[in-house]
Amino acid sequence: MTADPVGSEPEVGVGPHAEPWPDDARLDPELLSGGDRRNVGDEYRYWTVDAIVADLDERRHGFHIAIENWEHDRNIGTVVRTAKAFLAAEVHIVGRRKWNKRGAMMTDVYQHIRHHEQVDDLVNWATDVGLPIIGIDNLPGSEPIESTELPERCMLLFGQEGPGLSPGAHAAAERVCSIAQFGSTRSINAGVAAGIAMHAWIRRWASPG
Repeated sequence: MTADPVGSEPEVGVGPHAEPWPDDARLDPELLSGGDRRNVGDEYRYWTVDAIVADLDERRHGFHIAIENWEHDRNIGTVVRTAKAFLAAEVHIVGRRKWNKRGAMMTDVYQHIRHHEQVDDLVNWATDVGLPIIGIDNLPGSEPIESTELPERCMLLFGQEGPGLSPGAHAAAERVCSIAQFGSTRSINAGVAAGIAMHAWIRRWASPG
């Protein structure tokens, strides 16, 4: 066996499928013929995007993610990518419709994303479907997320990188949870905070495997 050249990275995914191809309507002929190098689990190799989304929709979790986007927050792509990994029901963008998709690494095509012009629009939508809004920010009076049991159905709301939750978002939250920090920095990256909060929900409500 020949070792990979120094500095090279192993190729992701699989090459063209051997013929005859499987008789499966979920499979994409272009991927079967050209190979599938997408960032998807092996069980979804050669599947069309629509087939993958339909399969994910059968088992999405009960939590939603909402993030404010007033200043083109670059963390939103990371939040979307993490939400897809943890199988969030939906991601809600509040504020500017346009967001930086670079950090999403194309995972946004598998994740349901809904836009709301204002915080009030988000609150009205959440109220209509019976979702309590849980803000995530290190604000006075916040509850430690480490000792808080998040509801099985809820919306986790995150503010802008830097200023955190806007006053309107803070007021809309049924409660606000903080993430324990032990260093000298006042806050952590919004994308990281979202991942920690999502995993807190996963630890309580989702079974590994």
